[in-house]
Amino acid sequence: MMRIAAVAGLLVVMAASGATAAAGDGMQQHEVSQEQFDTLLAQCRYSDTGKAKCRKNVRELYRVGRTDPSLDCRTYSGVTVCGTLKLSKAERACVRDSEAVGLSFRRAEVECYTAS
Repeated sequence: MMRIAAVAGLLVVMAASGATAAAGDGMQQHEVSQEQFDTLLAQCRYSDTGKAKCRKNVRELYRVGRTDPSLDCRTYSGVTVCGTLKLSKAERACVRDSEAVGLSFRRAEVECYTAS
């Protein structure tokens, strides 16, 4: 009974905070603006982990609606990306090397993701 109460409480907290989970788990997709959705799809062209898989994941996880001000979008070197980037092993190594020479993590992440 305590476990059920704990899960119910977590769902209430998630709903109240606006948190959503991935499609297919009984919860709604994450709502983002058309511009944010387009950016999420467009950044898949740089994906080393599979462009088609990336686009499929975006369509499963997000839906067009209201702008999500909490979605982490950033632009470096003229490229805008949003959300958490799934980096390949080589890209993660690039980020570590770039940070070691003084680049911020956020910039290194975008630069390494789009360089391949």
